[in-house]
Amino acid sequence: MIHTAFWQDKNVFVTGHTGFKGAWLSLWLHRLGAKVTGYALAPPTVPNMYEICQMDQLISSTTADIRDGERLTQALAASKAEIVFHLAAQPLVSVAYKTPKETLETNILGTIHMLEAIRTGKQVRVLVNITSDKCYKDQKWLWGYRENDALGGYDPYSASKACAELVIAAYRDSFFHTKAYESHRVGIASARAGNVIGGGDWAPDRLVPDCFRAVEQKKRILLRQPQATRPWQHVLDPLSGYLLLAEKLWENGPEYSEAWNFGPEARETKSVEWLVNRLYQRLGIQEIPVIQQVGGFHETAWLQLDCSRAKRKLGWCPQWDVGKAVDKTVEWMQAYYDRQSMRTVCYRQIEEYLAENG
Repeated sequence: MIHTAFWQDKNVFVTGHTGFKGAWLSLWLHRLGAKVTGYALAPPTVPNMYEICQMDQLISSTTADIRDGERLTQALAASKAEIVFHLAAQPLVSVAYKTPKETLETNILGTIHMLEAIRTGKQVRVLVNITSDKCYKDQKWLWGYRENDALGGYDPYSASKACAELVIAAYRDSFFHTKAYESHRVGIASARAGNVIGGGDWAPDRLVPDCFRAVEQKKRILLRQPQATRPWQHVLDPLSGYLLLAEKLWENGPEYSEAWNFGPEARETKSVEWLVNRLYQRLGIQEIPVIQQVGGFHETAWLQLDCSRAKRKLGWCPQWDVGKAVDKTVEWMQAYYDRQSMRTVCYRQIEEYLAENG
């Protein structure tokens, strides 16, 4: 359970706050009473959740590249933040194939810059570094990957996330070892989430935004791998895990400084085609456009996470099943088309989530 009192007046630094997950997290932190400072490039799409929710009125923001280590260090120091959520990244597998060098620099060097800023700054007590479920070596298993399973990466994006995990572990062991916690007082954890969906995502080459674009343009939805399965989850589910993990790191850094999976229950792992069908049905479209398989780059066909550690040690569990995740995504987008206050809609969904989470 997330504790509102804990976050009241906490100085929190969020990288990637103009992106989909970062914007949701920043809104949630602000709602909890935290003083949020964001660091990111300009919003990556038009439209985007950051501008729609007028988040510049709520948080301080620095527009800069995570690859600029000096600028990042200065911004972190100025924020006086003691808690950091590092989400800034190049987040798309497809884009990584087109710009591998930029992806590797952003996702690996950006992580190094954040860890260096914390190491030299001496003010941060908690870092939750978000990577990806794609960090695992593709073993073609039909069961969930655990945090101690081998890391790897067939494609540039997956490799960048596996490397980021190795960098985090190296800094933790070398400079922030749990046995020396009383001397450095820093808890560092990495978080590996599944495929998130939710309102406010307009990224290219991402399934749910592609579906909405196809509906708007009355076009056929094109899929690379209709039968590929993914651990779909609403964005609020992993974010609740990040928040809870940060609280635990603050209270007991050595106990929680490790890697964590945040994904749905095994039964919620569904195919791409299943998700598309559910989305179109929820939109009230009687005749679902023909789903056409198109050629593309290599992607794993099956991916599932074992979240036993988070359940056992954090008391975290996914709250919304995949069906409800789709429903809440459609609800958000319909509110957007109806020109409602989207900040209000976000807060309403967060409050609903918290109420159900006890």
